[in-house]
Amino acid sequence: MKIFLRILSYAKPYTRYSIPFFFYSILSTLFGLMNFIFVMPILDLLFNSTKNIHTISWPESSFSMEYVKGVLDYGTAQIIKEYGQVNTLIVICSFLILTNLLANAFRYFSSTIIAKVRATIVYGIRNKLFGKIVELDVHYFTHQRKGDLMSRLTSDLHEIENSAVGALLIFFRDPFNLAIYFVALFMIQWKLMLFTILILPLAGLIVSVIGKRLKKQSTESQQSMGHILSVMDETISGIRIIKGFLGEKFTFERFNKLNHYYAKLNRSMSYKRDLASPLTEFLGVTIAALILFYGGIMVFEKTLEASVFFLFIMSFYRILEPVKSISSSLTSIQRGIAAGERIFQIIDEPIQIQNTSSPTPFHSFTDKIEFKDVSFAYGDRKVLEQINFTVPKGKVVALVGPSGGGKSTLVDLLPRFQDPQSGRIIIDGIPTQEMDYRDLRKHIGIVTQESILFNDTIYNNIVFGQENVNEADVERAARIANAHDFIMQTEQGYQSNIGERGMKLSGGQRQRISIARAVLKNPEILILDEATSALDNESEKLVQEALTNVMQNRTALVIAHRLSTIRHADTILVIDQGRIVEQGTHDSLMAARGMYFGLQAHSGNEK
Repeated sequence: MKIFLRILSYAKPYTRYSIPFFFYSILSTLFGLMNFIFVMPILDLLFNSTKNIHTISWPESSFSMEYVKGVLDYGTAQIIKEYGQVNTLIVICSFLILTNLLANAFRYFSSTIIAKVRATIVYGIRNKLFGKIVELDVHYFTHQRKGDLMSRLTSDLHEIENSAVGALLIFFRDPFNLAIYFVALFMIQWKLMLFTILILPLAGLIVSVIGKRLKKQSTESQQSMGHILSVMDETISGIRIIKGFLGEKFTFERFNKLNHYYAKLNRSMSYKRDLASPLTEFLGVTIAALILFYGGIMVFEKTLEASVFFLFIMSFYRILEPVKSISSSLTSIQRGIAAGERIFQIIDEPIQIQNTSSPTPFHSFTDKIEFKDVSFAYGDRKVLEQINFTVPKGKVVALVGPSGGGKSTLVDLLPRFQDPQSGRIIIDGIPTQEMDYRDLRKHIGIVTQESILFNDTIYNNIVFGQENVNEADVERAARIANAHDFIMQTEQGYQSNIGERGMKLSGGQRQRISIARAVLKNPEILILDEATSALDNESEKLVQEALTNVMQNRTALVIAHRLSTIRHADTILVIDQGRIVEQGTHDSLMAARGMYFGLQAHSGNEK
């Protein structure tokens, strides 16, 4: 229940919606009930009635249907005396049309409130969820399926949307509608009313059993949809590899297996969800048949008027609507709770990278970066151990070594994408963990092996995250990154859309856009994570020239796959199994004929 109340909290203040919804629903029900009540005088006094209208008098006051019917009979009789049967029929039919119009108008007003609640809750939760996803640590996404996150933003929210509507119905409409109809039935004929009570415990028991099973299967269903979305995303992203390796059949079979399981779950859920309403209706009809039998005998014995019995039957059938609605709403709420648990898992996920209560200001990088006894591990697996080195301002430090040695993890620690388990990283005498990480990242530019671009214009990709930027600044950054010429050759220049992940551009062009983005930021510290490793020779040459331009007068940490690109680094660190095993310039390391020498020989660059 806590999960469900938390869902409803996103529609605060809930009374803003619930109170008008309650009144609109009640008014709609009351006007709907009037439709049936005013059918009685038509039946009794207009169509072959045996009553003499001249003998009908005002009834004695009492809380009963006899009193209501007596008032209606008296009023109808007076109208017939004054205006005749045809005009009376016109008046009553007009009144029926008016009450029906009002009933449906108030039903429409209540529906608009449902739409507002639906939109408000989903908007609030989606914003909260997406905001949390953006805030979460980089490490969180290394063990999460992207498709599962997308499933929570889409199908899980759809379930919450339905449960919010169910909450309005089950708390502010259906119980009160039931109460109104029960009062009406009690006034009409209390003996017959007792039969209607039999349906509630039976329906409640059925809905309770079905709802519990639905909640469990709903969680499985949402997880399954997450897996399907992940496969779809991987397929679209890797379509060239799939076709190149003739993997269409393998990919389809993988998708089909997940899709079959999801379909099986949904079928089972649909069977249970759809069973509640017809089963409730069947029980209602069964009770109605008993009422029809018992009430018919009363009519035959002249202890109950036919028009009153007709009103009772019609009112009983109206009771079935809120009963079925309650059963449907309960199943929706159960599914919403299951979806809410999955969404709140993300919203409640603790963020590891936090600022201290009073972070030390960091306005400008002036001296050096120090790694002191830095160690890091993913769970029990040690990735970095006792790392010590210094990067003076304006110098270039290259990191080389076998894959999996911890190079990328090491540079991720500098902008605080992650924090070391032990040791410290100090910039100008200030530990990075004592800085506001936003201030720290303002001074760092990053170019990675994979060019992360967005489905937007070239201009917007370059200015991403920057404010108060003009076109001249963007063009200057593009020229430094050797990107201006090819940009001007595109159809709309800087306003050309580059497609999903920049797929309209070549690998080298995408990388130069990434470099232009880093140049525009004008960072004092630059991180280059194998920025040229995925490029062909021609593209590498252009990108390397751009990187050389960018690194001028900047402090840089460079992870190099192609060792020829870091010969002129001020310091080269050779990292293997999380430790610095060699350190020096290119010439000194070559002379030592250690691991670096072996790496150079392996890459064919021995000199």
